Amino acid sequence: MLKRSERVFAAVLAGTMAMSMAACGKKEEAKTAEKAELGVTFDQIQLDGTDKDLKAELKFLTHKTDKVDTTFKTYVEEFNKEYPNISIEYEGISDYAEGITTRLATGDWGDICMIPTTVDKDELANYFTCMGDLEALSKEYTMLLNYSYDGKVYGIPSMGNTSGIVYNKAVFEKAGVTEVPKTPDEFLDALQKIKDNTDAIPLYTNFAAGWTMTAWDAYIDACATGQADFAHEGRVKGANPFADRGDKTGPYAVYDTLYEAVARKLTEDDPTTTDWEGSKARLNNGEIGCMALGSWSIIQMKEASSHPDDVAYMPFPISIDGKQYSTVAPDYNYGINCNSSADEQKAAMIYIKWLVEKSGFETDEGGVPIQVNAELPEFLQAFDGVELLYDVPVPAGEENLGNDVNNESELGINVSGDMAKTVVEAAIDGAPSMEEIAAGWNEKWTAAQEKFGIAK
Repeated sequence: MLKRSERVFAAVLAGTMAMSMAACGKKEEAKTAEKAELGVTFDQIQLDGTDKDLKAELKFLTHKTDKVDTTFKTYVEEFNKEYPNISIEYEGISDYAEGITTRLATGDWGDICMIPTTVDKDELANYFTCMGDLEALSKEYTMLLNYSYDGKVYGIPSMGNTSGIVYNKAVFEKAGVTEVPKTPDEFLDALQKIKDNTDAIPLYTNFAAGWTMTAWDAYIDACATGQADFAHEGRVKGANPFADRGDKTGPYAVYDTLYEAVARKLTEDDPTTTDWEGSKARLNNGEIGCMALGSWSIIQMKEASSHPDDVAYMPFPISIDGKQYSTVAPDYNYGINCNSSADEQKAAMIYIKWLVEKSGFETDEGGVPIQVNAELPEFLQAFDGVELLYDVPVPAGEENLGNDVNNESELGINVSGDMAKTVVEAAIDGAPSMEEIAAGWNEKWTAAQEKFGIAK
């Protein structure tokens, strides 16, 4: 279920929409000529020094509070060697998802931010600058669909993430696991071997952190079905998408894997006491066998202690007819404030393009480049033979349907992590069963679908 605070902030955003739209609308009237003079889209920006004399002062809101005075400071210093007149001030927001939502509604929040999932697609233009046409930008970049609407792109992905399991190779080898698990049963067997043959915690849930539990939601679509369009066609519009398929595939199989791991005591003794920051070094040192996290986690685990070569990444252990699949989905997207001046908007585009193409951010953060035909990084060696699936376009007129059904159902998929939390709590208590949990989810989901006219 969505947290009360998330529903409140969604209400705040909706309640201030009229004010925000009016503010941006008036700004649009006053700046029509100015925006026309900007005359440049993201794909047209050239990092060749053409705009080295452009002057602007930019504020950049970020969720990566630990990078503001380190990595991002270095980026700005490098960027200023090429563009000395564009100053950039980063501001880290600790509770980003909620904090940025309320600040967006004011219109006066800065110049660049990481776009929150709370903004519906048909509202993007009320907050963010259009980066260009989807068709044109898609020739150079991937993963643009999340923040595009009506053929226009409003967000540029900072990087892509693959969905899988970060693990310690040495722990798996010591346990006698010689091959990467490819099915839920093989994965659970591997966890049992770790418990039986090592001192490591087989699977660390990171339950107490809360946000980490959303990683399980990332597996339930293409990873678990092999269908690139399952998120929309199979889950949002399909009947009873959380039902047990009986073949260890689909959303049910993902959450059931977690349920069984907890029920069989293959996780930490007390999930309420998990420590996110401490878990990084513990996995690196071999005190933890594996964790369910996106590929962004790899670098953090490698840098956490003295055994970086032991840290590896595997696809989520589900196979469809003997084949594995993994999604490549965008991480946070860069967005530019539509209320910023023309020079600020152009300077922001330049910096974002520099981040995407020159900074090495995706490598530093364990991500995948967004450029078309870019090679996968070396740390994804275990994905050889795994088919990578990208999001496919949602039919016109249905762009907000996924958010609408998700919000109405209060399941909080990819938002709250509450589904995985529910599974952990039930597995500890021994009730309700996974079948009962899934039935409850389907009931809520079906009611939400019916409200928005989705026929079964």
